Amino acid sequence: MTRWLPLVLLALALPVRAELWGYVDGSGVAHFAQRQVDSRYAPVLGGVGMQRVPGKTDAGLALLNWLDIAPEVKAVQPWLREAAAEHGVDADLLKAVIAVESGYQRGAVSPRGALGLMQITPEAASRYATPADAARLIEPRINIHIGARMLADLMRRFGRIDAALAAWNAGEGAVRRAGNRVPDIEETQAHVQLVLELYWALLQQSQPAHAQRLALHP
Repeated sequence: MTRWLPLVLLALALPVRAELWGYVDGSGVAHFAQRQVDSRYAPVLGGVGMQRVPGKTDAGLALLNWLDIAPEVKAVQPWLREAAAEHGVDADLLKAVIAVESGYQRGAVSPRGALGLMQITPEAASRYATPADAARLIEPRINIHIGARMLADLMRRFGRIDAALAAWNAGEGAVRRAGNRVPDIEETQAHVQLVLELYWALLQQSQPAHAQRLALHP
């Protein structure tokens, strides 16, 4: 990844009035260009402000500010970093998943019985945790570690971030039936889009350190 740093720093050193556009694709590659190459590209620097996150009434910048200052978010940051290092999943991706899944409500319980910050079902926990940890699924640190382990496994299985998120939401079978792609399920497509757009917004704050790969386009 370090070989991309000079290119990205050069792009970020554009004149104040210049523009920089970008997006993160389903494989975790961050693409940058000095113009809007196509509809996937959103503004990073200059011109228009940060894009709105679908499903939210406030602007993306306001949501990011909340993620920076909210006590409930700050409280779990050490566990996010710990889980990211242990399981090989970007901490910003975990942060986005939790924001979408539970809004950082550590005691959240879904109608389907999914628990905690990352909304993990007891059935899923039984696959990715010891019986002792599965019994304490609601505890934030344990919930984050189990979720990170599960997400890392899904990304290895399907080879793409978007497919892994779709499997998280709709199940592995639905993704396999769709050819290891995001299935044509409205709820799942909205979920994947929301997590990826929030992940991209978080990456905008921390580029180039957290991109899996970076690509610059003319």
